[in-house]
Amino acid sequence: MPFQKIEPEKLSAAVVRQIELLILRGILRQGERLPSERDLAQKLGVSRPSLRDAIAELTKSGLLTTRAGSGVYVAEVLGSAFSDGLVALFARHDEAVFDYLDFRTDLEGLAAERAARLASDTDLAVIDAVFTRMQAAHQARKPTDEARLDAEFHMAIIEASHNVVMLHMMRSMFQLLREGVFYNRQVIFRQKTTRQTLLEQHHQINQAIQSRDPQAARRAVEHHLGFVKQALIAERAHEKNEAIARLKLGRDHG
Repeated sequence: MPFQKIEPEKLSAAVVRQIELLILRGILRQGERLPSERDLAQKLGVSRPSLRDAIAELTKSGLLTTRAGSGVYVAEVLGSAFSDGLVALFARHDEAVFDYLDFRTDLEGLAAERAARLASDTDLAVIDAVFTRMQAAHQARKPTDEARLDAEFHMAIIEASHNVVMLHMMRSMFQLLREGVFYNRQVIFRQKTTRQTLLEQHHQINQAIQSRDPQAARRAVEHHLGFVKQALIAERAHEKNEAIARLKLGRDHG
């Protein structure tokens, strides 16, 4: 008969599974410090030896890291999605910038569509709250904050799509964006008219998701990222023309 005796699960194995799921679902984030051993054992309702066994296993698997005198942290695992050599290659070529935007358009269009269908009421509240903060930053004329909240807004939508593979992939991609590997977000926030247009586009995305209209959400994201792509193309052309103009000026007045 294909039946086997049920073995009781070790407490440490249950702890490992719970922490793994928290990391997988993006609830525990890279670089985040876990509570102290005493506090965490109390929260989980296990003994400290069982907790130590679980942490040792998670550390061995590369999901946690221990810093002497500081504590236990979620490992910096997101950057491993791309090798250092590939990241450097991305940074040197405009082709990667536009391929990145095309990639985002496809995945974020799908994420927005999924969020409109699958997001919980709390997910929708988070998306709307980030957009409200973006509006406040716009009105306060704080383009740096507005650019940061732009990234948070898009990540909130991806989190609301409830696809853990997409979540970790896009967190990795956005980390490279924050580091300026693909482009400097400040470029497209320079002009007031562009900033106003971007805010209106985010409003359309938010409205479609809050209305739970999947197709409208996808279209709004595709329209927005298409605009960003064209803005960057125009900026590249402007930089090229400016460089040529300076060469001419130097020759004529040299």
